[in-house]
Amino acid sequence: QVQLVESGGGLVQAGGSLRLSCAASGRTFNSYLMGWFRQAPGKEREFVAAMRWSVGSTYYARSVKGRFTISRDHAKDTVYLQMNSLKPEDTAVYYCAADGSTYLRGSYNLPSTYDYWGKGTLVTVSS
Repeated sequence: QVQLVESGGGLVQAGGSLRLSCAASGRTFNSYLMGWFRQAPGKEREFVAAMRWSVGSTYYARSVKGRFTISRDHAKDTVYLQMNSLKPEDTAVYYCAADGSTYLRGSYNLPSTYDYWGKGTLVTVSS
């Protein structure tokens, strides 16, 4: 069993920065992808960023590319999301996810690809 726990959310003014962390615990797990998704009230869950766990290749949603950076600490089983130049439209609950697979079995930007999810951390960006 794998547990994912997000931290680092909070209230920040527009133009500010936050760094989210996602720590995996429970056991050593096989995972091809680790990802970040977000969901605002009344909206569908949307892809933010993802990476190939073993090699570090990264992928970003068009809306955050150039502002957000996904990174890893493989030894700590931890994934980070550095968020800069935050906008009010970035306000959402942010979720960490892992696909739990040794191979790519779906698109990196689809929630259905991922088997393990954290409970989320709220990011609120004020104007």
